[in-house]
Amino acid sequence: MQINRTSLFGLGWLSLLALALVLLPDSLFAFQEAAEPDGRWFDSNRLNVLLILALYGVMVIWYMRKAKSGDSVYIRPIPGIAAIEEAIGRATEMGRPVLYVPGVEEIDNIQTIYSMIILEYVAQLAAQYDTELIVPIGKAVVTPIAEETVKQGYVNAGRPDAFVPGNVRYLSDEQFAYTAGISGIIAREKPAANIYLGSFYAESLILAENGYVSGAVQVAGTANIHQLPFFVVACDYALIGEEFFATTAYLGRDPSLLGTIKATDMFKLGILAYLLVGLVLETMGISVLSTLLLI
Repeated sequence: MQINRTSLFGLGWLSLLALALVLLPDSLFAFQEAAEPDGRWFDSNRLNVLLILALYGVMVIWYMRKAKSGDSVYIRPIPGIAAIEEAIGRATEMGRPVLYVPGVEEIDNIQTIYSMIILEYVAQLAAQYDTELIVPIGKAVVTPIAEETVKQGYVNAGRPDAFVPGNVRYLSDEQFAYTAGISGIIAREKPAANIYLGSFYAESLILAENGYVSGAVQVAGTANIHQLPFFVVACDYALIGEEFFATTAYLGRDPSLLGTIKATDMFKLGILAYLLVGLVLETMGISVLSTLLLI
């Protein structure tokens, strides 16, 4: 009699479940009985949270409609974004390539998706300036998407014939083999501008240090806050945290993205003003604003 792996797996889970039911303490069952709902449809103690979320939603819709109507929506400039064009311009002047590294994660990672959007902009600038663009890839699935993204950037610049498929290079899915491959590109081809935008981990300092030694202008950005100190120290410009996500709105000027970012900035400003006013009132012994935030 043969028993397949699926049957063994199912028997194993049933055995663990039976063991758990036998060993489960009675206190957990008592907790379940005590945690029954009280029948209320709405918790009035959470009304302040509902009002805050509603206010934020209204602000997002308002600024999105304002951006779509053609009105000017001002967003605070980020130096790192302007530095991208500056770095590509310097590479053009020196006759050396631009290196763009989109991180080490798969395409389903939100940072990789945003990096692909920025890559199209970088490819368009490189095509306009007639500068070689090298894009090393660390995930096989990302490779065809990166190729199409770079190709679209060249098409946007009106130079589809200048696209070189071999410059979008799949190196390795293994983290440090990928890092070693990029370090080799930096050492051999000596790009004048290194752009690191995406999800990075332990390889961040290795890449940034190699680029620094080569004398390249470096622009980096990631939402992985534990790697930001390395980019800040070793790179010329850094997009910190959410600035990396905001870059797509700056570059693409999409009304939906612009409206969301503007609403978020204004909401943060409102929270800051609320805290400052609340601090003054609390110092004076007035607790009106602080009680509104109690949950």
